[in-house]
Amino acid sequence: MSEKTIFKRIIDKEIPAEILYEDERCLAFRDVRPQGPVHFLVIPKKEIPSVNELAEEDAALAGHLFVVIRKLAAELQIHETGYRVVTNCGPNACQTVPHLHFHVIGGRSMSWPPG
Repeated sequence: MSEKTIFKRIIDKEIPAEILYEDERCLAFRDVRPQGPVHFLVIPKKEIPSVNELAEEDAALAGHLFVVIRKLAAELQIHETGYRVVTNCGPNACQTVPHLHFHVIGGRSMSWPPG
């Protein structure tokens, strides 16, 4: 059996996190190294390594994650000024945790390309 990812350990409450939202399908928590005034992650509780491993049966779950992102963006008052939703997929994209996750960053103006 492979070792648990840090996100699985957060889901299992083995590692503390500042949880913003939780239901039976997902968990949202603040990033420990925020890249903006508001920076949180939304992860499925189902262990899906990345976007590449999303299956047809995960379509409703993927949609649910984005609904949770929208709700939290409104609660944290970044919905009107804008926010960025980012997911990294694979080593060239700097994915460091093999568990699908979406970074939501807002609360300031963001330039493109990021730097």
